[in-house]
Amino acid sequence: MKVCLDCPEEGCTLADVVMPQLGETVTEGTITRWMKAVGEYVEQDEPLFEISTDKVDSEVPSPYGGILSEILVQEGKTVPVGTVLAVLAVSGEVSAASPSSMPPTPPISASPPQGASPTLTPPPLPKPPQSSTQPVSQKGSQGNSLLSPLVRKLLKEHDINPSVLKGTGLGGRITRDDVLAYIDKQALHVKDATQPPTTKLLSGRDEIVPFTNIRRRTAEHMLRSKATSAHTLVSIEVDFENVELVRRMAKDSFLAQEGFHLTYLPFIARAVSEVIKDWPYLNSSVDQDTMIVHHYLNLAIAVDLPGTGLIAPVIHNADTMSLIGLARAIFNLATKARSRDLNADDIAGGTFTISNPGPFGTFMTIPIINQPQVAILSTDGIKRRPVVLQLPDGGESIAIHSTGILALSFDHRAVDGAYAAGFLAKMAKILQESDWAVEL
Repeated sequence: MKVCLDCPEEGCTLADVVMPQLGETVTEGTITRWMKAVGEYVEQDEPLFEISTDKVDSEVPSPYGGILSEILVQEGKTVPVGTVLAVLAVSGEVSAASPSSMPPTPPISASPPQGASPTLTPPPLPKPPQSSTQPVSQKGSQGNSLLSPLVRKLLKEHDINPSVLKGTGLGGRITRDDVLAYIDKQALHVKDATQPPTTKLLSGRDEIVPFTNIRRRTAEHMLRSKATSAHTLVSIEVDFENVELVRRMAKDSFLAQEGFHLTYLPFIARAVSEVIKDWPYLNSSVDQDTMIVHHYLNLAIAVDLPGTGLIAPVIHNADTMSLIGLARAIFNLATKARSRDLNADDIAGGTFTISNPGPFGTFMTIPIINQPQVAILSTDGIKRRPVVLQLPDGGESIAIHSTGILALSFDHRAVDGAYAAGFLAKMAKILQESDWAVEL
């Protein structure tokens, strides 16, 4: 915080606005839009800018009320968490504990950035515009979510009670997109706010299709992962007939009870939660020349957003869940992801990831590690195939079973091939030999 010595408004101070951290593993973000121009007044908790990370897009409210004195990071720029983005000229003293919906960030130096003027002289602070209706704190479905003037206006215009909305902004805040999505759904027309921009014809048979923001961020994250980790692949064929028999037996009753189909994925997730305890180095993160081993399993499940990209919501403490609990968690998170209802907590803290292209009938996929994790498991298509069975008398016979490939990409900096292969061998044993009927 800096005192604005040259400002004619008595008691004016300069407050830094910093890049917040949305999720534990998020280290940087891209400014996609400033909602105020330099010289304009912004109220406390009014949306000031939009940011995009490789995890989530979000509006960020202003931590204070005041004049936007200077914008230091322009739209389209990507900067680390904690970077000073702008400066607000605030009337009066501002306590470090002033209310703000922005998450905690590292301390910021009071010295101006290199190349900036050492003394900022904002214009005199005008009084905020008076209105007959004072801003009030309203509660959305997530609790104490202060609504911005724009959101309040939309709610009023469309006669929507905020309690029916689930906010996807910081701290469960209801954003403009939440309201617009609700309006579209009520009109029986779901609008995908991340659909690709309008294409441009390049010639008679070619066109230019710009990357969406999520596509661009995914590309950056994948390239960074390939450049960071020593990717290595190990795979194993699994006989899923033991799982298939239980699925077939419980198919109708499970659907009637839970409202969704029982797939192979919860069985695989349950096996991971059991096996990872004995192969903990695959449930870790690499930090320079050390490894942080996580003695809990926050299981990320990659979800395809049709026509948009991928996101990996997280099942926290998956190692404490039953087979049915994991099935419910997977279904609920996938539903939230596809309806764009995920919040920052839903995508934070993953320690191991499963990618599931199997429903598309793939044979074997080589997934890219979800940084800063050290391993990701691909579950590919499970099909009916002939297999050779060992008979009790030592002979052999041919049978038709459901089989598929499990493929593990791992960081060779953290573990070696034998370690990763041992993990997959135990995965196959658990899936093939467990009494899954008891779990259901």
